[in-house]
Amino acid sequence: MKQLAQDVIERAARTPGDLAVVDGEGTHDLAEILREARALAEVIGVAVDGPPTVLIRADNSWRTVSAAVAVGLKGGMLAVMSGHATRSEFDIAAEDLQPDVVVTAADTAEMWGLSEHGFVEAGRSLGDWVVAGPSGGRSKGVERWDGGAVAAMTSGSTGRPKCVIQTEDALRYASRATIEAVGLEPGDAVGALVPLSSAAAICFGMYLPTMLGGAMVALEKWKPETAVALLHDQRVAWTMLVPTMALQLTLVDGAEGALSAMRAMTVGGGPMNQKALHDAEVKLDTTLLRVFGMSECLGHTTPSPSDDVEVRLGRDGRPFPGTEVRVVDETGAVLEPGELGSLQVRGPSLFVGYAREGVPVAPDVNAEGFLATGDRAVIHDDGSVSIRGREKDLIIRGGRNIDINEVEGALAAIPGIHQVCVVPVPDPVLGERTAALVVSEGEPLGLDQIRRHLEAADFPKFKWPEFVRSVSVLPQSRVGKLDRKGAASLAAEIFGD
Repeated sequence: MKQLAQDVIERAARTPGDLAVVDGEGTHDLAEILREARALAEVIGVAVDGPPTVLIRADNSWRTVSAAVAVGLKGGMLAVMSGHATRSEFDIAAEDLQPDVVVTAADTAEMWGLSEHGFVEAGRSLGDWVVAGPSGGRSKGVERWDGGAVAAMTSGSTGRPKCVIQTEDALRYASRATIEAVGLEPGDAVGALVPLSSAAAICFGMYLPTMLGGAMVALEKWKPETAVALLHDQRVAWTMLVPTMALQLTLVDGAEGALSAMRAMTVGGGPMNQKALHDAEVKLDTTLLRVFGMSECLGHTTPSPSDDVEVRLGRDGRPFPGTEVRVVDETGAVLEPGELGSLQVRGPSLFVGYAREGVPVAPDVNAEGFLATGDRAVIHDDGSVSIRGREKDLIIRGGRNIDINEVEGALAAIPGIHQVCVVPVPDPVLGERTAALVVSEGEPLGLDQIRRHLEAADFPKFKWPEFVRSVSVLPQSRVGKLDRKGAASLAAEIFGD
């Protein structure tokens, strides 16, 4: 975070009164952000000698910006964690990261059991938050991170959270590519509505606006009504949301035309339907950009606001300049445009590795430096990408494979269905059966009505859902993404024997 700290120092020297953060506590200018950062850096210096690895409870406020600057001033590495993280989740983070310093609210410090991990309070900062370091006061050094500047936990397919390490160069590259694609200008306000405890949120919600020199407009807790008002009142030029959040905005009373001042809204990180997204942008009076990315390779695709709807909302963007994507078959042979296969990526935002026992474990890339994303995709002649689902997103019913994303796409095209999540339900005879959780725009549709629509669309009968339940909202993770595990558990509870 050294370069970010330098950016803030230089701007604060020129225009200390410039707005830096809008959050639940009010407005905060550059002078305040830098003053709080220097105060925190001083306490960190008391806690530990040398450049530290600092784990902070990241909230959507000025604190996270000041903490990032403070870590930059100390030449350290910033690790972010949700304030909702449990003790067991903190235990994993402490094992993997072996942080030198932990900065968090006093109640969270107690809940995480900092003293039991050998941390001793060195002082208070960021509005009476605890700053705790090792009893010996000695840093493990940041050279161990191979240039890593930020770390964030992500949910892994193994069930154990993984801690992704990214460089500051990767953050700057992904931010610049997004700024150029969207057409953002210095001073533009950027929305930070997704919790700042993931690599993508830290990059695009905190780092990008601070680097750009605009205000980070932060929402402490997700509430669609508050989000619409905040985006409108602060004239936010751009924000990034997961699809469930973006679509929830349209259900707010008075949402019609509310985001006309917004240049674009980037949407990614979950199932997306072209019609639903287009309806949303028309109602909100803004432009939506459907993208694809991952914590391990930040951002990495986006369309242009000038693209037509078919490309902008029906596909998943083109690679950032300098990033390469390709599709391969099961033997690793590169496929031609239009052919479906396994997606691979390489580029400047590829991560350093996963933190394990205080060091990064390098990415599992092939001899050419490509990382397997775990997604199936098609690359079109114009270079745009269409993600066709996770390689493991299948329901196996009686030995027949049913593509979850294909079924969701068919259901999302039915008039009256606002959002949908398709999940497997265990069956003692068939192995798995297909269930759908549906959020409706008006009167809920029943199973028979849905099947009539699918029959009229000539959708294969063996892929039809066998169970449907209307819900007010789909299960979501802490960062607002669709929680498929939670949805599967809910469906099993509702439809299981």
